Amino acid sequence: MFLTRIGFGSKAVVTGDTTQVDLPRGHRSGLIEAQHVLADVRGIAITKFASVDVVRHPLVARIVECVRRAVGA
Repeated sequence: MFLTRIGFGSKAVVTGDTTQVDLPRGHRSGLIEAQHVLADVRGIAITKFASVDVVRHPLVARIVECVRRAVGA
């Protein structure tokens, strides 16, 4: 895992969308696992965006909202 290679004074940003996991049933998402494992680690912040953060066409914001409701995110 590249996070174990972070040096002093370094910053790392991991991006992903947990509503877009397309792994076969029974396979776990590494991003979701990392969120759970690292949630309480001092120095790590997890930011989750909502449909109001979408700056594209308003239809895209409505689609994002529907997908998030469907997956319970």
